[in-house]
Amino acid sequence: MTLPASRLSPSRPVGELLRDWRQRRRLSQLDLACEADISTRHLSFVETGRAQPSREMLLHLAERLAVPLRERNALLVAAGFAPMFGERSLDDPALQAARQALELVLKGHEPYPALAVDRHWNLVSMNGACGPFMQDIAPALLQPPVNVLRLALHPQGLAPRIANLAEWRAHLIARLHQQIDASADAQLEALMRELCDYPVPGGTAAPHTDYAGVVVPLKLHSPAGVLSFFTTITVFGTPVDITLSELALEAFFPADAATAAALRHLGDGQTTAAGA
Repeated sequence: MTLPASRLSPSRPVGELLRDWRQRRRLSQLDLACEADISTRHLSFVETGRAQPSREMLLHLAERLAVPLRERNALLVAAGFAPMFGERSLDDPALQAARQALELVLKGHEPYPALAVDRHWNLVSMNGACGPFMQDIAPALLQPPVNVLRLALHPQGLAPRIANLAEWRAHLIARLHQQIDASADAQLEALMRELCDYPVPGGTAAPHTDYAGVVVPLKLHSPAGVLSFFTTITVFGTPVDITLSELALEAFFPADAATAAALRHLGDGQTTAAGA
């Protein structure tokens, strides 16, 4: 098990870090104190450095604030404690069962596309149904690490084939903004700035479409016509490893019968070609 080297040296007092996370979650000291079942006075003393939190108290507050595991290590180090959460490679034998489960879910979702990404939206794995959608994409965008958001919105990526580009772009930007709010990740902020600089045909405003409050579809032009998808996000439950905590699996489902039929036909063609 390895620990993130970038987090081994505290840069700011733990009280300041806790205050930042509390404010990021839009909680008052009273709100957090009530949720954590401690006195407002004690929380104030911790934030101002007049009191030093115990390891247990620090982890308790981090849990209430939904601080990511990576940042919980930073809080522990800033308070003078050893980091608690390891960060293994997915190739580590300790994560073999998790990796096998991931690949099983991806494979089992065929003939519909599914992929797994890390915290920066870099592609970790994908199933065979994603392959046909990677055609006609600029080779530079397919060089590792492949960033899925960049791939989707870049003018030389999937963007020209997305029938509802402005709408889908707005959806992805909103998701990224929520992730930045939750994680305070500088690399995601840089990615956001890059994506917002990409041109959008017909302007940047997403058209208002009523989907009865259910889903925002992804509509892709294809030789079989426009394919329509909705997606689901799956994460590992109760992870204690940073790598697992930051993995997300996105599965694409057909939003209509025509899309389902087209994907089944495409999957049958791939199976026939593989068996030839």
